[in-house]
Amino acid sequence: MAQALTPKGTATRSRIVAGAAAELRERGVDEVRLEDVMARTGTSKGQLFHYFPGGKEELLLAVAQHEADQVLVDQQPLLGELTSWPAWQAWRDRLIARYREQGQHCPLGALLGPTGRRTPAARSVVTGLLGRWENAIADGVRHMQSTGDIAPEVDAGRAAAAILAGIQGGVLLLLHTGRTDHLAAALDLALDALRGGARP
Repeated sequence: MAQALTPKGTATRSRIVAGAAAELRERGVDEVRLEDVMARTGTSKGQLFHYFPGGKEELLLAVAQHEADQVLVDQQPLLGELTSWPAWQAWRDRLIARYREQGQHCPLGALLGPTGRRTPAARSVVTGLLGRWENAIADGVRHMQSTGDIAPEVDAGRAAAAILAGIQGGVLLLLHTGRTDHLAAALDLALDALRGGARP
């Protein structure tokens, strides 16, 4: 929102977004109704449109941002502490566990499906998530280079991009097959390649 919110306003807006996210998980994006969100969150129509004057589409975009943020929150603090090979392995395990628990239902994918991806605002949610994710992985690679665990000639940005591409491919296959072994294989091969780039 353009105007600054009071702490109470921020809490109310967050409650509405969280309630809408819960409704989406239970009903699916096409079945989410504003009336149900208001009932779940104890907010009036006036309150809802105060925080989301664009109505359902603006609310769903806020839910998409919430779900995108949650992708990274679920990986913390491990994603921000890729400072040793055991730490990388723990992050790998956490990531696979997260997607195994999620299974074939992807709230973010449902929100930003073929229609959503055509809007600039929806694309910015996705590119923002992927950019933050890629930067965090690249930071981990650079740290490992500083300790000599990855060779300095490894391009941290390209390595992070490749790892993220492997994750996304693995998640896509999970959505189609219900299996996480593709995701595990992509991460394992990527980490093996990085280990192979250590200084002799």
